[in-house]
Amino acid sequence: MRQGIISQEVNGHQESPGAAEDEGRRRRVAVVGAGLVGSLAAINFARMGNQVDLYEYREDIRQALVVQGRSINLALSQRGRKALAAVGLEEKVLATAIPMRGRMLHDVRGNTSVVLYDPNSKQCLYSVGRRQLNEVLLDACDKLPNVRCHFEHKLTSANLREGSMEFRNPNQDVIAAKADLIVGCDGAFSGVRQQLVRLPGFNYSQEYIDTGYLELCIPSKSGDFQMPANYLHIWPRNSFMMIALPNQDKSFTVTLSMPFGVFAKIRNQNDLLDFFKLNFHDALPLIGEQQLVKDFFKTRPQHLVSIKCKPYHYADKALILGDAAHAMVPYYGQGMNAGMEDVTLLTGILEKELRLDEALAQFTESRWQDAFAICDLAMYNYVEMRDLTKRWSFRIRKWLDTLLFRYFPSWIPLYNSVSFSSMPYAQCVANRKWQDQLLKRVSVTTLLAAILAGVAIFSQRFI
Repeated sequence: MRQGIISQEVNGHQESPGAAEDEGRRRRVAVVGAGLVGSLAAINFARMGNQVDLYEYREDIRQALVVQGRSINLALSQRGRKALAAVGLEEKVLATAIPMRGRMLHDVRGNTSVVLYDPNSKQCLYSVGRRQLNEVLLDACDKLPNVRCHFEHKLTSANLREGSMEFRNPNQDVIAAKADLIVGCDGAFSGVRQQLVRLPGFNYSQEYIDTGYLELCIPSKSGDFQMPANYLHIWPRNSFMMIALPNQDKSFTVTLSMPFGVFAKIRNQNDLLDFFKLNFHDALPLIGEQQLVKDFFKTRPQHLVSIKCKPYHYADKALILGDAAHAMVPYYGQGMNAGMEDVTLLTGILEKELRLDEALAQFTESRWQDAFAICDLAMYNYVEMRDLTKRWSFRIRKWLDTLLFRYFPSWIPLYNSVSFSSMPYAQCVANRKWQDQLLKRVSVTTLLAAILAGVAIFSQRFI
């Protein structure tokens, strides 16, 4: 048994006497949060031989009639696919996912244009439902005898040094639990991270952007999609935008992202319909006026936060992954993918047979710069999606990147390196910087050459 592995028993079953020595080196793992990253982490820890207790404050998503929290669709890319493939679930997830080959841009007049993600190798993103993916992961947890799921258990306190936790159930009963390693996968407002914040040497920052979002829906019509299905649809409008991702039931999940000040100006039904007729008139008949009014006013715009922190661990006692470690705005489609990549990287480090505290420290050191980089990139991509995509300068750069990538494979465009490779995020940013510098030098050189050629021609003709 590898030294980085952790557990004390497997659902109460006694192991053979020959396993006693290995058993002494195992510890129990408590994973707090049974979302996408938490359930994937539980699978990986269990597959390495650990006893895993998976805690979730919501009810079992597979039994819920209405799922609380975010329902924004997810764009599955290379990093997430790699993590799913490692546990044998990629093919199952892709079987029902919808490929998105590029962005379909809708202008204010209702005209559309397509910008492919990867015209060269035809790689694409996949639209997956959050609930459906979570169900697949939880079903995989159920198949492992050394994973126990505890739903409707809300973490109320934890002592990381002692490995003790307290949870409350819907009856307000207090449930005490202990673990050798506590893994926080409990989202942007992580209770486990709150405990880390109290420890000396923990750095933490958060930034709310002045943009909120509301979810709307374009329903199916006559059992089919109302728009081309294999694209991420974007309505870029300078300071705000709307996006739509296809669903398996032939509908589209629509996300309207705007500054809160713009939301505040829409006070009644007439304001809303006038706003959509002016800015999204091609989408209005697809959504339906009555459904739009109902969905828009049934809830308030939700806030978006970006969180950076480090270290991600405390000794060999606690660790945070996913949004708990690096929450980001959703505009690069990397939140889930980055969280799943956390699990991939952590698993690879644990397999090195290091002491657990060394392994967790190595994870922090190898991950924090990339996590900071993708948080920044997600902020940048919001500006690109709402504004830059409709500029000719963006189209020209996209065309130039595609051309250079075709003839010089080492020239990997930023979006491709982030979405279609496992290149570390910080390296993706560095890669883009040298590309920008090179293009700037080439542009200046070309301009100077053109000026000199013009001067020479002028001189020959007129001097």
